[in-house]
Amino acid sequence: MTVTAEILARLKINQAGNNDFGGPNFTPVLETLINLTNGVAANQADLAFVDERTVGAGATDSIDLSGVLTDAFGATITAAEIVALMIINKRRAGTPLNSTDLTIGGGANGVFASAMPFVLKPGAVLLLAAGDAAGVKTVTAGTADILTVVNGANASNMYQLAILARSA
Repeated sequence: MTVTAEILARLKINQAGNNDFGGPNFTPVLETLINLTNGVAANQADLAFVDERTVGAGATDSIDLSGVLTDAFGATITAAEIVALMIINKRRAGTPLNSTDLTIGGGANGVFASAMPFVLKPGAVLLLAAGDAAGVKTVTAGTADILTVVNGANASNMYQLAILARSA
């Protein structure tokens, strides 16, 4: 299976009023585009996982990135590096909006144990991406291979998850 991907992060702002750039509108755009081809080197990825997942009230979704998770075609994913991670704290259909926070990272054998945890409010988006040779984070089987998503105690929650990774 061949993986190609386009990761686009864009924030476009329109603010009315006099400013250092003239006026009356200030319209900055911050954006970056990362194109990935198939492979295990810089600007490449060869593993993809995309899913809408459910985590119960007060429960933990422990996602093993090293030999347990399967992709859309049933192939087992054994990631060596994460190239991109996107989590959206809302249902794919968009309604109803989740009512609980998700805490991303931490936990035993956590792949993001030292860099996280990060609290993702209902409706919020987390995107981490790096196409360079090191990617976003190294995955180490048995010691740093679990992506942990902890749900708040109030209600069950559905969230969207996408992972691009390299197998070597």
